Amino acid sequence: MTSLPSWHTLGRWLRGFDGDGVEALLEVNEHLVADAIGRSGVRRLTLDVDGSVVSTGLKVEGARRGFNAHRRKVPSYYPITAYEANTGQVLRVGNRAGNVHDCKASVSFLEALFEQLDATLERRPVLEMRMDGAFFRADVIDVLDAEGVEYAIKVPFWRWLGLKERIAECRYWSRVDATVECFEQWLPVPAWSRRMRVVVYRKRVHHRTAKNYQLDLFDPDDGYFEYSAVVTNKAVTGTTLWFFMCGRGTHEKVYGELKGGFAFDCLPTQRYDANSAWQVFSVIAFNLMRALQAGAAERRSMNRKRRTIRPFQTIQTLRYRLINRAGLLIRPNGRQILDVGNNPTVRERFQTIESALAA
Repeated sequence: MTSLPSWHTLGRWLRGFDGDGVEALLEVNEHLVADAIGRSGVRRLTLDVDGSVVSTGLKVEGARRGFNAHRRKVPSYYPITAYEANTGQVLRVGNRAGNVHDCKASVSFLEALFEQLDATLERRPVLEMRMDGAFFRADVIDVLDAEGVEYAIKVPFWRWLGLKERIAECRYWSRVDATVECFEQWLPVPAWSRRMRVVVYRKRVHHRTAKNYQLDLFDPDDGYFEYSAVVTNKAVTGTTLWFFMCGRGTHEKVYGELKGGFAFDCLPTQRYDANSAWQVFSVIAFNLMRALQAGAAERRSMNRKRRTIRPFQTIQTLRYRLINRAGLLIRPNGRQILDVGNNPTVRERFQTIESALAA
């Protein structure tokens, strides 16, 4: 039996990657994702685009000090990914320095993403995108409009937008659920020479928060609220839009699984291209794991949050159920057999994975 390569050996191998090697790996992931989307049969892709901080050492190439919430003075990378919510695949990943903000580097990433979809899919399905307030920029919205994308983007409470005054003037709020209300209007933005449909939400809470404008807007006797706003070109109600935006939380869980289960936040070398290649390898492994499960899981209906059309288990759960098991290697008639017990549930689980691998 050959032993697995050590971390040091892996680092030396990765140091051989340059920018062209990273692009070649991205092309591999593009075809894997296109195959998964084609097999799923979905006609609408829901794309979540966001970045995540990866802390580095002081001597790592390309790392810079930026917004690092937990380790403020440590240099970092700030990779960005595009996640498709229906199939559970990470479509694209791009590594960046830690001092890069989404608003400055997102246009090129989005353009590359749209080129990828046009090049790898037989026909482009309907696209809808969910993004946070860092992507609320005129150039980003111009790109989305030009590509015919349905979008929903969080709106920052910048003073020049006048949202706070409009909230104070509102006297009627529509019910979303037991704790959330909303109202909508067309917001003129003279600086961008456009009018946009903005839906404002308020959620009743029992404490004061940093996002609270209570003392400036309402009588404290009315309770406390958290406010948020979303700009959209989707032809849906405010209630549907609220649940649609709530589905963005799945992308954060994907980042958690990438870092905790696929070593996405590990740095095998001090070279930028080598570390970027490692991130792509982590994404490819994640997508292969999802594709394997998609071949063995039953299809389910989507909901307003755009949950995945097939239920997926985390890599930690799969390792526990399939690998970290007590077993006995026996040799009846000279043939090696791994005996894990005569449990019908375990046997069915292994047979399902075997069928998925054969397919």
